[in-house]
Amino acid sequence: MVTSLTSVTDTTAAAAAMKKSLGLNKDDFMNLFIAQLKYQDPLKPQDPTAMLDQLSQLSLVEQSYNTNTALQNLLTSQNNSATMSSVSFIGKDVRANGNTVPFDGTSATSMQFNLAAPVDSAVITVTDASGNIVKSITTAALAQGDSSVAWDGRADNGVLMPAGAYSFSVNGTTAGGSKVLATTYTSGRIDGVSISNGTPTLTVGAASIALSDVISVKGV
Repeated sequence: MVTSLTSVTDTTAAAAAMKKSLGLNKDDFMNLFIAQLKYQDPLKPQDPTAMLDQLSQLSLVEQSYNTNTALQNLLTSQNNSATMSSVSFIGKDVRANGNTVPFDGTSATSMQFNLAAPVDSAVITVTDASGNIVKSITTAALAQGDSSVAWDGRADNGVLMPAGAYSFSVNGTTAGGSKVLATTYTSGRIDGVSISNGTPTLTVGAASIALSDVISVKGV
């Protein structure tokens, strides 16, 4: 029977993990066990039950490390698969849970949100990375459901803001003065994939979007 290269690699990795953690691997255990048999007192031989117990413990330790190694390999494989899948998002328009609005320093950008009820007016507040308010936009009446408001990238004083990732919030008010909750979204065309600690993250300019936050994708 031919042993696969992957199996040999996994076994070697498990032995190395045992060596690092315990200072011994299965070969060291077996050498100690043989030495124990070799130098035992002939008049007082080792208890066979105790010897079997030692072998059983060795087997359990080895199986534990083999299982951990296999799980780590599976996790790595899943991360690689997720990375390859995330690349297919590049060039597509996505909507994701979040409140980040990317601005490229030139073109107007869209802020998308969903209102739980119709409002008589709404105030969209844009803040920079430090939490400073740079722009407040007051809208007319908006219907319940999905809405979007454009931001030209300029602050309240008319100064064009630098490219970057900004945040926005929406405060809606009904004709009767009641507050209406709004769910905000991070949206835009995916232009890249960033990989940090083996986890892929989609990027829209300076904004980052976790794959788990994506709720819709559109081809262009």
